[in-house]
Amino acid sequence: MFGQAPGVYQYIVNIDDDESMEELLEHLIHESLENGGGVDESIGNPGARNRADDMDWNTGDTDHTDHSSGHGRDNGAENRSLRKCGLTEESCSALATVLRSNSSLKELDMSNNNLQDSGVNKLQNGLENTNCTLQKLRLSDCSITEEGYKALASALRSNPSHLIELDLTGNDPGQSGVKQLSDLLQDKNRELKLRFLGRAADEACQYVTGIVGKNPLLLRELNLSEHELGDTRVNRITALLKDKYCKLNTLHLCGCSITEKQCLSLTSALCSNLSHLRELDLSGNKIKNTGVNHLCDALKDSHCKLERLRLRYCGITDEGCSAVTSALKSSPSHLRQLDLSGNKLGDSGFENLGDLLMNPQFKLEILVLCECSTKEKQCGFLTSALKSNPSHLRELNLRSNELGDSGVKNLSDLLMNPQCKLEKLDLCGCSITEKQCLILTSALKSNPSHLRELNLSRNKLRESGVKNLNVLLMNAQCKLEKLNLSGCSITEKQCLILTPTLCLKMSHLRELDLSWNKIRSKGVETLCDILKKSHCKLERLSLNDCGITDVAALTQSLGEKNALKFLKELDLRNNMIGDSKQQLSDVLRDSNCEFRIDTEQTHIRSGLSLIGGWFAPWSKAQDPESSTGPNLSPSDEES
Repeated sequence: MFGQAPGVYQYIVNIDDDESMEELLEHLIHESLENGGGVDESIGNPGARNRADDMDWNTGDTDHTDHSSGHGRDNGAENRSLRKCGLTEESCSALATVLRSNSSLKELDMSNNNLQDSGVNKLQNGLENTNCTLQKLRLSDCSITEEGYKALASALRSNPSHLIELDLTGNDPGQSGVKQLSDLLQDKNRELKLRFLGRAADEACQYVTGIVGKNPLLLRELNLSEHELGDTRVNRITALLKDKYCKLNTLHLCGCSITEKQCLSLTSALCSNLSHLRELDLSGNKIKNTGVNHLCDALKDSHCKLERLRLRYCGITDEGCSAVTSALKSSPSHLRQLDLSGNKLGDSGFENLGDLLMNPQFKLEILVLCECSTKEKQCGFLTSALKSNPSHLRELNLRSNELGDSGVKNLSDLLMNPQCKLEKLDLCGCSITEKQCLILTSALKSNPSHLRELNLSRNKLRESGVKNLNVLLMNAQCKLEKLNLSGCSITEKQCLILTPTLCLKMSHLRELDLSWNKIRSKGVETLCDILKKSHCKLERLSLNDCGITDVAALTQSLGEKNALKFLKELDLRNNMIGDSKQQLSDVLRDSNCEFRIDTEQTHIRSGLSLIGGWFAPWSKAQDPESSTGPNLSPSDEES
């Protein structure tokens, strides 16, 4: 454009006063008009006041549709609007000269011009000059991408003292572009107000940054769990999720008091920007069936590539479960993890879930159904479906469900299937009896090579159950790495049965939990044989509340060479070990092993739960990776 207007360069060479600068800006405007630039009529009026220049940045009004002029003076400072003027790369070269040559220009609006990165690169030469004292710069909807953002960030680093407001809404910075400018905001000596989002999304961005300490546009995972959002904040989060710059892979909103109505807003936002999201957790929100029905709109969307979905304790019944499974049937290929724990799914819910699991395109790897009031009949639906399509499932969690004889039998039939490649099985608190334990271990014995984690805690296995389990462990193909038998009524005698077998498996076993079993000091002495083995690679040993009074033998075993090479955690809380505690503490002091022993806090059990044998704060909404719900010791259950 400027190649056809040599007269412009006459102004560029000799800009040494305000009048010359104003002539150049007038020439830019009128040349844009002559060449078909879409400038507002008001921009040609040099005497009127530009209301857009006085825009309150807190209002979020970035449309600039109502203004009177491209010129105006405010307390002696120059304010210029060149919006919709058809400015190009050459225009930016001329403006860079203005910025380098004149310090009176304080506000410049170049929005709605196709400047692109090349134009911003030219503008950079003016912005980084120390003569430039520009305070407000608006470049909204100028087709700027990552390269242009990099140029702006470089200019601001070179000349950081003056610019206080920068509007870049409507451009496409990409993650690296956002990071370039966000890094500038970390400078405590800089008072820069940066905007590249709409008002609601910008407010959400500020709110989230205040919680997690980082700009959410730079994040791939966002966790706002346990923050009560309310309507206003949900609306802001919704605006953020809709924004094209938001590319979250993982979103955790557990225990945020999200309602059915708010779930509709969130789902609408997710549907508009769905292609990046891989994990969604709405656990602990009473969204009920209505909220789930809204969520199903997203699940049915062809752009939905969700891999992990958690809806624990959401007040869902069989109706909601049926809606979820129906939605997943229409797009079954991506989901790998489904957690519906703590919901009353009912017969029809389990039946529909079974139909989904039979779909050969449904390749679920992790299924978590803790505390779902699962009975024998419902377990039948589940295991029958899994038997027909067993090759993908790697983790099954059915804790705190009353499976009954037929339920355990059906589950055992699944485990015996040679195509079953289950690696983790959690049956904590399933009221498994000695007889059922025999059926279960026999099934595992026939197909043991894949199983790596087994949780039978809070089941009354007693002596015959322990013996049957022992037979499984003796199998040469059994390569169990984690074994949880906490609260299984194991005694010193039964501990003596298990230990020799465990000694043979110490090259594989990494975690052993025998908490809340009265193995007493004699049982601990037996376990010491495990720790003495040269091939022992045990990393975690939990003996919480085991009636232990003396740990001298344990101290001696751990004091031997290489005994502490692998051990990372030793839990002896709630045992009255007396004076021997100090000697054990001395042995562990210089090791990498975390020693958990009674303190004033560990005696307070309220609000605590056992997760995999270890105490941790518990919430139905926000839980660990295995997500398993409350798990109390037998003594707690009885009380």
